[in-house]
Amino acid sequence: MLSRLFAPKVTVSAHCDLPCGVYDPAQARIEAESVKAVQEKMAANDDVHFQARATVIKEQRAELAKHHVSVLWSDYFKPPHFEKYPELHQLVNDTLKALSAAKASKDPATGQKALDYIAQIDKIFWETKKA
Repeated sequence: MLSRLFAPKVTVSAHCDLPCGVYDPAQARIEAESVKAVQEKMAANDDVHFQARATVIKEQRAELAKHHVSVLWSDYFKPPHFEKYPELHQLVNDTLKALSAAKASKDPATGQKALDYIAQIDKIFWETKKA
């Protein structure tokens, strides 16, 4: 009887993990900008406790950026996009690898490289929105 009382009254489902139309590479860019900013702050501060906190934040932000890029690749981009932009698969892979490198590095150049790749995805993304 209790199980019926607390059972859901309505079952819902969705075809994607974000509401339709709310895809934007800006989410990945903002997280990657945070990664680079933390890397720059780490270079300017030798405090061991600061370094430890900064490392955790940098790694979390890099993972969030990777998540946003992965969602674009798996949920937003469709076969017609991949046909029109055959470099897109490799670009996404390179972006994810660059974010992994930035996650593991204190060098802001790695953060900038990830941002450069995200900018290329952003350009393609907005071109697909025009079509």
